Amino acid sequence: MTAGDYTGTRAWDALDLAEFSDPTTVRLHWTDAPYEWHVNDGAEVFVVLDGDVDMHYRVNGVERVQPMRAGDICRAGVGDEHVAHPRGAARILVVEHKGSI
Repeated sequence: MTAGDYTGTRAWDALDLAEFSDPTTVRLHWTDAPYEWHVNDGAEVFVVLDGDVDMHYRVNGVERVQPMRAGDICRAGVGDEHVAHPRGAARILVVEHKGSI
């Protein structure tokens, strides 16, 4: 399977790819709409596999944007406020603590 084969039924639909005992999940997300501003309870690794995504994040209350293309990686640490805005449909691999929003 390639990332391009996966299409969800709604924005941020996910295909669970793996789960680790600590518990960590590896999920393939499909989306064509922004997520929501959030802060994870653990580190998150975000890899754009297909499409273009603008990762918005706040540093000392100032919003910044990191444009991302296929192959780009972003890491959000505990307490890092962020939100992803795809430009069209995108497929994103997310590794994070199970149950994170």
